Amino acid sequence: MNQLIKKYSQYVEAGCDEVGRGCLCGPVVAAAVIIDDTFEQNLIDDSKKLNFKTRLELDSYIKDHVKCYAIHELPPSHIDEYNILNSSIHAMHGALDKLTIRPEFILVDGNRFHPYNFIPHECIVKGDSKILAIAAASVLAKNYRDRLMMELHHEFPEYGWNTNFGYATKHHQQALVQHGPTIHHRQSFRLKYD
Repeated sequence: MNQLIKKYSQYVEAGCDEVGRGCLCGPVVAAAVIIDDTFEQNLIDDSKKLNFKTRLELDSYIKDHVKCYAIHELPPSHIDEYNILNSSIHAMHGALDKLTIRPEFILVDGNRFHPYNFIPHECIVKGDSKILAIAAASVLAKNYRDRLMMELHHEFPEYGWNTNFGYATKHHQQALVQHGPTIHHRQSFRLKYD
């Protein structure tokens, strides 16, 4: 049983997290989640610590039992124009924009964030292993992005996105050398293919 903090402040809190910052291709995806005091799920943890099957099982539970959630993605072209850090924050802002309940306080995984609509926020390093709302956002964002990369794999199967999800594995890098980058690769990243 994990010891994630359910309530951090007396305000309506939104937990935010993103996935895909370190990938060579595909979008950066962020989720925002608002839970309430009745939300119970002891399996939720940082999505990187959960296996694929557990994450998928949690996906439906989270969506059915939180007060509200939203997911937002930004494409490689946005990352190339604004850089990955800013794009990650922009994606979190996009997820917050889509929430049907306006949060009064924002909890962000990591150590960087841009102010959002005059709502106070706090950055929490490794927040996805400390705060339940951030952990839930982490699971939703990772599941969404992994599904998307598996779909893109059918378009470009030689890169192995169904297993590496766009990260710089040896297989992915060898495919870049052999086939070059696709429309889904981030041109501003160091893509070793020549």
